[in-house]
Amino acid sequence: MHFKIAEEDKTNHRYSGVLAHPTSFPSPYGIGDLGQGAYDFIDFLAEAGQHLWQVLPLGPTTVGDSPYQSFSVFAGQHLLISPELLKKKQLLTDADLKEIPDLDPDHVEYEKILLYKTELLKKAYEHFRHTADKNLLEEYDAFCDSNEFWLMDYCLFMAGKDYHKGLPWYEWDDSLMDPDQKAREEWTDVLSSEIRYYQFIQYLFYSQWYDLKTYANKKGIAIIGDIPIFPCWDSADVWANKDMFCLDPKGYPLEVAGVPPDYFSATGQLWGNPLYDWAAHKEDGYRWWIERIRNQLDQVDYVRIDHFRGFEAYWAVPYGEETALGGKWKKGPGEDLFLAIQEALDGELPILAEDLGVITPEVERLRDRFHFPGMKVLQFGFEGGESTFLPHQLDTRNCVCYTGTHDNDTSLGWYEHTSEQNRDKIRRYMNTDASSVSWDFIRTCLGTIATYAIFPVQDLLKLGSEARMNVPGSPRGNWTFRFRSGLLDHGMAQGLRQLTELFGRFG
Repeated sequence: MHFKIAEEDKTNHRYSGVLAHPTSFPSPYGIGDLGQGAYDFIDFLAEAGQHLWQVLPLGPTTVGDSPYQSFSVFAGQHLLISPELLKKKQLLTDADLKEIPDLDPDHVEYEKILLYKTELLKKAYEHFRHTADKNLLEEYDAFCDSNEFWLMDYCLFMAGKDYHKGLPWYEWDDSLMDPDQKAREEWTDVLSSEIRYYQFIQYLFYSQWYDLKTYANKKGIAIIGDIPIFPCWDSADVWANKDMFCLDPKGYPLEVAGVPPDYFSATGQLWGNPLYDWAAHKEDGYRWWIERIRNQLDQVDYVRIDHFRGFEAYWAVPYGEETALGGKWKKGPGEDLFLAIQEALDGELPILAEDLGVITPEVERLRDRFHFPGMKVLQFGFEGGESTFLPHQLDTRNCVCYTGTHDNDTSLGWYEHTSEQNRDKIRRYMNTDASSVSWDFIRTCLGTIATYAIFPVQDLLKLGSEARMNVPGSPRGNWTFRFRSGLLDHGMAQGLRQLTELFGRFG
């Protein structure tokens, strides 16, 4: 099932929802997953009259645990697989789930979780290898067939990483680093058991995710996904498509991605992702990008593209630089890419553009050419003087208004740490004593002209800086936030529903 707000409804209706990554959901297994906590969250959204659920990228994360640095832009995060749902499929037993480690209920401890869940998934795989369930085997085979475009590359890559003790692919010292067809076939044979395991856990992730998405859509809730513009260097995407990236003969980037100095950093942000060879993508008809967007729109109903401005021009930093200061702007593919995707997918693209940072008229024209909604962040509007992010300055309905994003402090945390001048402006603008400032932000967000209004779950829960999801430029302590069961209760749902109805977003 694919749920999408109809074009005529976008003109006449207004929508709202919550940003919450599945890792944050309540769960007895140390990390939120696609089990009961996720279904409870969807029930809360429905009771609260919401129509949107926004997630962060859903891929398997690399060192640092950032959803924006993944081993694959196609694969799913295996840490989100629900052990309880595996038990219902008889892939785990009560005995398998009896010994749960002592885990922090408020933060994800990724190293512990990775060891624990990997052990569970390997037990599930052993049960699968001996199953007599024909439906399960047929579902698995059908999944492998329908995802052939990316699945074998990813599974061979991950099996290769295991074989090479976790080393990045560009440090492998054998033929798997850059295999020709013969070498690939030989390695596929050598690593066949490991490949099948990785295929299996991708089947588990996607089967659980599609069930959850179907449930959300039946409740009238559309899911907004999120993709980073650039894949990680140590990823199946770059390893299997080297000719689509600007790499030297040894697999090292000639230049890497980042952004110049901005709101978050005086020296810019140096992300380190290799850059696309856009001429090669164009020559290939943008096939890789078309399949990427097709895959995403199979998983979700809308796709937010992080760093959208990079399609118009991107900041290229010579490889080896310690900061992003030495970079320069280079032209991206512009509308040529989106015309190709639009033609291949036969219709309007349900894409949201993350258009924060250094935005030029050329970026705005590209965004508006395809009617992609941009982003307005309320916190930015109250930092200093008159701002285009202030509600009375919004110049279009075709945008998404956020109280804050995963990169911002929570609204309460921001308010507590900003200047008294800014706090005074908030109190006067919102006509409040700021005793519940997170909900003041939510109310203001709902009241804007923006067609879409979204707020992080932390703001619903009135949490401070301790619940922040990410501090850009900080390499540790991010992406760990969790909330406990029962906090999103009936009273909160009714309060949010009343505000949603008041501002005409109930639908």
